[in-house]
Amino acid sequence: MELPLETVALFAFKLAYETEGASPILRDDPIMSDYEREVFGLLVRRGDVEGIQFRVAHYVGLALDAIGGVDTPLGRELHRLSADLRGVQTLEQLDAPLIAFKEYLKDIQ
Repeated sequence: MELPLETVALFAFKLAYETEGASPILRDDPIMSDYEREVFGLLVRRGDVEGIQFRVAHYVGLALDAIGGVDTPLGRELHRLSADLRGVQTLEQLDAPLIAFKEYLKDIQ
């Protein structure tokens, strides 16, 4: 589960900070210092769904700001996906909304 979480964070950072014509943001770029891969691993091992949701909400907020907020078509869909993730109560239920997030962020890059 750590890999989809990492990918969601990476794509959100790409939306927020990557500029056209510049080098693409990679996992080891300084801008990714806000993202701590080990933290997601720890949250997953603990089964801390609320902690994961909190972290993902931060990245979604960055992505929403980058695409113009919830009043844009892309923002409305991202907000809808965010609501699906907030409704999750167990670690097993995280898979489907997390994959949907990852795929959506990948598509709108």
